[in-house]
Amino acid sequence: MQKKSAYHHQEVESKWSSFWEKEGYFRSQVNKNKEPYVLIMPPPNVTGILHMGHLLNNTVQDVLARKARMAGKEVCWVPGTDHASIATEAKVLEKLEKKGLTKAKLGKQAFLKEAWQWKKKHEDIIIHQLKRLGISCDWERSYFTMDTVRSDSVTAAFVKLHEEGYIYRGTRMIHWDPKRETALADEEVVYREVTGQLYYIRYALAESSESIVIATTRPETILGDTAIAVHPEDKRYQHLHGKQAIIPLTNRKIPIIADSHVDPLFGTGCLKITPAHDPYDYELGKKHGLAIINIMHPNGSLNENAGHYQNLDRVAARKKIVADLHTKRLLVRKEQHIHQVGFSERSNAIVEPRISTQWFVRMQQLAQPAIKAVQNHTIQFHPAKFINMYNAWMHNIKEWCISRQLWWGHPIPVYYLKDGRYVVAHTAEEALKKAQLLTNNPTLTSQDIQQDRDVLDTWFSSWLLPLSAFNGILDPHSFEIQYFYPTDSLVTAPEIIFFWVARMIIAGYYFHKKPPFRHVYFTGIVRDQQRRKMSKSLGNSPDLLNLMDRYSVDGMRAGILLAAPAGNDLLFDEKLCEQGYQFVHKINNALTLVTGWHLSPITPTTTQQLAVHWFQARLQEILHQIEELFTSFRLSDALMAVYKLIWNDFCSHYLEMIKPRKTKQIAESIGLTTQSFFLDLMKVLHPFMPFITEEVASRLASHTTSLALENYPILSATFDHKILAQAQKAFTLISRLRQYRTQTPWSDDQGATLCWSGESTDWLATFTPYIQTATKIAVVQKRESVQPTGKAIIMEGTIFWVEGVVSTSTKKQTTYEKELAYQKKFLLSIERKLNNKQFIANAPSQVIMHEKKKKKDTQARIHSLQQLLQTEK
Repeated sequence: MQKKSAYHHQEVESKWSSFWEKEGYFRSQVNKNKEPYVLIMPPPNVTGILHMGHLLNNTVQDVLARKARMAGKEVCWVPGTDHASIATEAKVLEKLEKKGLTKAKLGKQAFLKEAWQWKKKHEDIIIHQLKRLGISCDWERSYFTMDTVRSDSVTAAFVKLHEEGYIYRGTRMIHWDPKRETALADEEVVYREVTGQLYYIRYALAESSESIVIATTRPETILGDTAIAVHPEDKRYQHLHGKQAIIPLTNRKIPIIADSHVDPLFGTGCLKITPAHDPYDYELGKKHGLAIINIMHPNGSLNENAGHYQNLDRVAARKKIVADLHTKRLLVRKEQHIHQVGFSERSNAIVEPRISTQWFVRMQQLAQPAIKAVQNHTIQFHPAKFINMYNAWMHNIKEWCISRQLWWGHPIPVYYLKDGRYVVAHTAEEALKKAQLLTNNPTLTSQDIQQDRDVLDTWFSSWLLPLSAFNGILDPHSFEIQYFYPTDSLVTAPEIIFFWVARMIIAGYYFHKKPPFRHVYFTGIVRDQQRRKMSKSLGNSPDLLNLMDRYSVDGMRAGILLAAPAGNDLLFDEKLCEQGYQFVHKINNALTLVTGWHLSPITPTTTQQLAVHWFQARLQEILHQIEELFTSFRLSDALMAVYKLIWNDFCSHYLEMIKPRKTKQIAESIGLTTQSFFLDLMKVLHPFMPFITEEVASRLASHTTSLALENYPILSATFDHKILAQAQKAFTLISRLRQYRTQTPWSDDQGATLCWSGESTDWLATFTPYIQTATKIAVVQKRESVQPTGKAIIMEGTIFWVEGVVSTSTKKQTTYEKELAYQKKFLLSIERKLNNKQFIANAPSQVIMHEKKKKKDTQARIHSLQQLLQTEK
């Protein structure tokens, strides 16, 4: 058996990653002799590199996968990447703009070629990062959301939903991203509180000397006004019902209408109605049959309906219109106003309400089975607090706008005839046949139909993944979908509970009559020290590969997971990785110690036998705890339990109890048992920290296979609770004696006696040899009467104290006094030099600065020595 002391994590990680992949340990297949355990990786967007959120998410998944594999299950963890329509197209556009190119200049086919090149480059980076992380997914099952199977699945899903009346084409007011010039779903709009201005604008009345004042946050939209509304019971304006007002700057007349939905307390009680640019106004416009005047181009600039403001950006137009209103004395006043503003979740542009013809999914009926699945715990959320958020959204679910005005994405499988009619088909060939039947014209050719130029919302492919990952949309009766579906656990962030989690549940019940997964584990969001979410767009995530190089993969995984209970946000600090890295080296140091002993046919000591007895029970106690924690998805707590078991129980107590004191020889039975314990510990830790555990296991004499294929340690039905309680008391006493010794120091050779008085203490008798060794106590002795000569330690009715020691304070005091005298003398020599004018005038500035620093450091040391002397008195 080879013995090593230094631990070179990069070398170890490279070795084991290559070994696992070469051996195919993580491949999965239908195996009727095993229970399946299935995970679908939330696909990272191919927009750039991974960030800390991906590290946390994939670490959690790997922990679940490795634990299930060691439990004897057929683990199928499917990796993949997402095309991310809006985000990826934006990245490609940014790249092209640096070269002076635009989509229009490049053309669709050339643009898509650029997008596929971008995808290939960044997908390779992402996969490299994931493999460095040591995740145990089945790479042979890798998918991309625009590959053939996924694309065909999307088309099939669209056709089926359309045929059954759930997908329709309609004209509605939708959310519009003017930066990306595409429609957005409701969930893709992020509302933020913004401090803006409330503008009070005067409208003259037609054929009257009167005027009225309205209040608006968007003065540019007055150009699209088609009415002014007042509350019918607002006495201030009842005489104006049915009259007309004149829009400032345009002289266009609009009616004054009455509607009970107007809030008479907001602003002046007069509401300008712009049906084309406000969802509330749109509904009022439909109710009262008002004209709809769109004043904006898709990019947010004003169009021909805006008169001489045409082609001004909406922000510039607002400034110009406010200035013109002020010049014409139509701007009464403006005041600061705090209100909610919608921003695009992808581009961060302020969203515009826009009337547009789009494709929608009717969600209300589809959502009902998904609501019941969470209510009756068919699908369990961890933590359960997110159920309320889920229910609130699902009970108020809106129709889903699924079309996007982009080039990168899944084409909508709709084909239009020249007369405006359309057919929905899986392929262009099928579309042509349908078109010929629709028109009763067999001479129609492919030139007579044109496919919809838009693409589908990215989430329309993502909601199918638990099924499409196993080709379950195209082949719903295959062996794979029957075996691997439903999946077991989804690991994701709560921020996409509506975008993805809810929709996958809806799709699962609609397409396969079953839930897509049994458990949803919500990780927290990893944030920076400013509490901002770590993301690619902000660029505030540290370089993962750099962190792996510095702190090891295991150190990163342990550090971030220890600080990330389910559902709670995590403020990232590199100290977390440092903590994990120290744990890695603690384990390696323990390995160096254990493998450095020489096994000998000598008789074990009483303390060594006691240590084995105790640790057997302690290991079983923690194994039972870990099983309960895994069942409740408290993975952070499970890792902490393993961390303490190894650091405190195994390294600090067990190894201390059994290690030889004067030689490296150890009883063979104790040495082999210790290695067996060590191997079990590595098995328990392996799901969390796969590299160090695999390396340690390979260096233990009793181990012959990879931990990736090992069985998890067996749980015993019973274990010795009494020895655990006894040990806890002994360890507590040792800790308090060590603390006492730091306060009242004594030398190891002074023959200290631990005295005790009180009730019978069987635990003390059992652990006396170890207590003596651990605390340098020579004798443990019972006293009939309580007469402590030093500080008393009271434990459950028993009083302990130490006798026969002489404080080392006097010796320390002499040492401190000698050093203090030296430091004072040294300080005088420095001050003489700094007070020498000739030295100051001629010495280089660096030398002078160095002398000043020496003076400051010496003064600090003198102060510390004076405090130490005061403490010793």
